[in-house]
Amino acid sequence: MRQVTALPNKIAEERGVMIPMSDGTRLAARIWRPDSEEEPVPAILEFIPYRQRDLTAQRDSTIHPYLAGHGYACARVDLRGSGDSEGVLQDEYLEQELRDAEEVLAWLAAQPWCSGTTGMMGISWGGFNALQLAARRPASLGAIVTLCSTDDRYADDVHYMGGCLLGDNLSWASTMFAYTSCPPDPAVVGERWREMWRRRLEGSGLWLDTWLRHQLRDDYWRHGSVREDLSAIEIPVMAVSGWADGYSNAVFRLMEGLSVPRLGLIGPWSHKYPHLGEPGPAIGFLQQCVRWWDRWLKGADNDVMREPMLRSWMQESVPPSTAYSERPGRWVGEPRWPSPRVYRRTHPLAQDGIADPGADVATAAASVESPLTVGQYAGKWCSYNAPPDLPYDQREDDGGSLVFDSDELTERLEILGAPVVNLEFTVDRPVAMVCVRLSDVAPDGRATRVTYGLLNLTHSGDHAEAEDLAPGRLYNVAVPMNGVAQAFPPGHRLRVSVSTSYWPLAWPPPQPVLLTVLLQGESSLVLPVRPTDSSDEVAPQPFDEPEGTPPLDTSRPVPGEQQWKVERDLVDYQSSLKVIKDLGTVYFDDIGWEVSRRAEEVYTVRGDDFTSPKGVTTWRMRFKRGDWEVETVTRTELSATPEEFHVNATLDAYEGGDRVAARTWNTVIPRDHV
Repeated sequence: MRQVTALPNKIAEERGVMIPMSDGTRLAARIWRPDSEEEPVPAILEFIPYRQRDLTAQRDSTIHPYLAGHGYACARVDLRGSGDSEGVLQDEYLEQELRDAEEVLAWLAAQPWCSGTTGMMGISWGGFNALQLAARRPASLGAIVTLCSTDDRYADDVHYMGGCLLGDNLSWASTMFAYTSCPPDPAVVGERWREMWRRRLEGSGLWLDTWLRHQLRDDYWRHGSVREDLSAIEIPVMAVSGWADGYSNAVFRLMEGLSVPRLGLIGPWSHKYPHLGEPGPAIGFLQQCVRWWDRWLKGADNDVMREPMLRSWMQESVPPSTAYSERPGRWVGEPRWPSPRVYRRTHPLAQDGIADPGADVATAAASVESPLTVGQYAGKWCSYNAPPDLPYDQREDDGGSLVFDSDELTERLEILGAPVVNLEFTVDRPVAMVCVRLSDVAPDGRATRVTYGLLNLTHSGDHAEAEDLAPGRLYNVAVPMNGVAQAFPPGHRLRVSVSTSYWPLAWPPPQPVLLTVLLQGESSLVLPVRPTDSSDEVAPQPFDEPEGTPPLDTSRPVPGEQQWKVERDLVDYQSSLKVIKDLGTVYFDDIGWEVSRRAEEVYTVRGDDFTSPKGVTTWRMRFKRGDWEVETVTRTELSATPEEFHVNATLDAYEGGDRVAARTWNTVIPRDHV
């Protein structure tokens, strides 16, 4: 990223701003705005729980001063109960959070330096509540930029996928368990810091327990899912994600379902802002944001809407790797979505592989009962690219799966959108799941996963109801995979892999399942083919070089550690995946503040024992200034019997080395067809 120091406007920065809510609670904010006596400017809000004073301070310093230097007042506000904000944070996207956001927007609009018009932007949590606020239509809100977010909190978020419980549900719950245990900074809130901290320790709760009690798509998940009524959004939307991120599907749905001015952008990136994008190439995303805000918050007659509605990075074939510095490819554009250029091509699944469209398929059947180790090379549901967390060579996972290979391609194939696998099948258990994967198989046999999909086979179409499967009964399902833009070169093959487990990316069913797929024409792979003839294609304009303002000064007195280790013991047949994400110790020069973060995740299974899967996560958070030091240690363990989930968790808090708080949770939650 090119660091920009000369901007059109000088910047005034205000720290320690406290924004009053109607119930008396005050929310902590940091504001950057043009340092000028000229006319007021629009305000842009990012509203998240990740501590603007430290945890996101470096990232924020590359974004908000840049936008302020281009004529906007930018406010980075901590949610109630996070950072230096008062109150207690008890869950995601609660009604209280959304009301607070409305009040913050009204406060910003009323400031003398604000024109009365506001926007919202953010990645992940901030992208979620930007969409949610757009649907609530506060008077001042004129446009949003939502990154790595979703319109559907149940079917397409970190908790469940296709009705299957994700391993990331535990991982994310543990992250927020740790973050909600953190104290405010005494230098900001004064002597009240200890009282505020104790309220958080006692009141934030164990979110994993809540999320596990909603295993179907009910009103809990419908709240905050703007997909319930996209017509409620009446302002322009820019939706952004990456193919390595967990949230790219929402971009397609928003482009299709919204009726307002909208732009979609999907690059090769993981869960990151595109100007910091990994895998690369990163792009000049902040320049795109300035053009977007100029058009919709200032009424500038610029060319931002002359770009294709959807711009995506068409990825070229690469060998399997858990991390890439860059993904080769090119930008392609579609004038609308669904695109008139993309058509669906159906390939029957046959005993000898993936057949050509229209081929006669001899009646046959193929069965699989996948071992619990299938999925250990799947990577994370949502990649952060640190530690390396992308899927590795799929051949070992394919060994416990049904595999269907195509013939070698004789010409280049490009797909854009969501492939679908249709299955005609029977099972021998009342509760079952299926994982389908599409891989690019090179001439040397290496298999790179391109995309995948999960489906809980007991669920109805909208995941609001579940019903036992009848062993031996014939069923038909369509399993959509995540959308993708991918090119397959001549000489390569396509591979469809089907398994009945995918641990630890998804929690396995209560018992091993024998899945029998009938191969008589109904079972098929449907590809969203984008013709390689680009004679009628309007290519998107090239992006500028990524740039931002210089990050604030920090040092790292203690380096971090990263690990992603798969182990198997052939004595007791235990297999484990151990992940370490240790960010070391960061010292913030400007406030004399030291922060340490370390997370360890261990996922284990034993042989073919479907009662053995267990996930254990441990977080350590430490804050220090001079002789003042606070540390919290959180530990969460999730296991299950065929009938129940068992959650055991502990929270220990230390001040100056002395333990000052200790809490324990032991809960049992019935499994509901999961």
